[in-house]
Amino acid sequence: MDEQNIPIDINTTKLLEWLVSRRHIPKDWQINILKVREKINNAIQNMPVHEGIVKLVSRQHINYFHCIRIVDILKETEKDSKNIFGRYGSQRMKDWQDIIGAYLKDNIYLAEVASMLIRNVSYEIPSLKKQIQKLEQLQAESEKKIKDCNKSEAVSQKEFNAACEQLGIKGLDIRKELLELLKKLPNIYTETAEKIKIVKPAIELYIAFNKFLSGQDIDFQILPTLTFLINNGNTTSYEFMYGEKPLKIEDSDTPTLESEEAESNEINFGDEGGEIDFGDQVVLENPQSNGSSRGSSQEESFEIINYEDIDQSLEINLEESGIVVEQSGQDGGVARKEEAFTILDNPQYREQIINDLTELQAFMKMRLFEMSHESDLLSMSQMQEAPTILQMQTLETINNLSDCVNIALECLTNKRIQHLHQIKHSPNYMDILTASLRQKLNIGERMRSTKAVLEKKIKENGEEIRKLEPVIKLLIEKTKELQREIQEDISKKYKGRIVNIVGGVNML
Repeated sequence: MDEQNIPIDINTTKLLEWLVSRRHIPKDWQINILKVREKINNAIQNMPVHEGIVKLVSRQHINYFHCIRIVDILKETEKDSKNIFGRYGSQRMKDWQDIIGAYLKDNIYLAEVASMLIRNVSYEIPSLKKQIQKLEQLQAESEKKIKDCNKSEAVSQKEFNAACEQLGIKGLDIRKELLELLKKLPNIYTETAEKIKIVKPAIELYIAFNKFLSGQDIDFQILPTLTFLINNGNTTSYEFMYGEKPLKIEDSDTPTLESEEAESNEINFGDEGGEIDFGDQVVLENPQSNGSSRGSSQEESFEIINYEDIDQSLEINLEESGIVVEQSGQDGGVARKEEAFTILDNPQYREQIINDLTELQAFMKMRLFEMSHESDLLSMSQMQEAPTILQMQTLETINNLSDCVNIALECLTNKRIQHLHQIKHSPNYMDILTASLRQKLNIGERMRSTKAVLEKKIKENGEEIRKLEPVIKLLIEKTKELQREIQEDISKKYKGRIVNIVGGVNML
């Protein structure tokens, strides 16, 4: 096979080594190239106005092949300086011809363009591509973060809406709306007390069950607070404690209640002094009767005493006479502080009622379990002696009663009532609850701000990518052009043999 037809393949990264090994360029070519670069920098300072030259000198790095083109252009622009011997008198032409001569010495031009080709293929172009990849990765990460922000924003907004719905407020002015809602708490407790009455049959069953098993009359010992609530409604704690209604109610100071609300809760029994007018006559038992005249007429047993007929100077010892006169209610019969709260509003009694309902709930669960697993404490023989209320119970009736207890317990322990109860009785709870709700809104605001920053970054990265893409495209074109020029130049040195620079340059 003719050697002339065998192509010369040179790997891109080995191009300089190949030129040195074939002695086309010296090993110390870099020393000489510095002098050439200095001449080029000086020659650029004095160039004619020409479009082709402007394009060439605007390149980042002018090489030997560019210098050839500049000389070709100068042949046109400097033709007037040509003498009869065909030499150019223009200094510009002389400078660039001198540069080309320095390039041709020891073929250092070939070393320079080979070095440029390797640098572009191995470093410049990959670096720019990696930069674009990094920007694209940042864009993808930003888009992912935006999705996360959208999710967090939606979750926080959903939680805020759910909390507001649970409280029964719109959430436009949280603190103000909570204070307004607090005014409805007495009505809410009144409605709750009515709803809780559905457990009365369950209480009756519970009491009957315990009385039958113990054989004792223990009505007053079983669920006392809950029973009182059902029988008497949501009365004041004073009435629950002393068994009588207060003559006057003085609302205790509550941080979140307005003063006019406290005044509206007063019970007015008459004059401003708060005394109850019983008239001018008091019926006293006649001490002479000694209780023996119980069967006699009322006139014989009692005397009517008129205060106006009593000598005011006469001192009467009430303790010795056995006479008991009730106080007017100004000192006694006044509900103050915790005693002024209703039993559902009083933290202590509210907790007792919840405990009573929980106890009742546990009883119902136990009865359901026993009746469904044939382990009933009331055997057939005992059942015959049991009260009717126990004998008539079935799984269905017990289950219904259990549902009623669960409903009552939910009415008293739902989140809305719990929040309102805490707001009224805990000085700091209003601030805590308001801060908690606002925090959910703040999360949404932070997410929106973060999204705005991320969207800005995506835009900036996109603009940077758009700037780099044409740079890479142009650099690849110039590298391919440099590849062809080097191949053609080396081919001339081997009598026109085909030269292929292979490897990385063909993968651009």
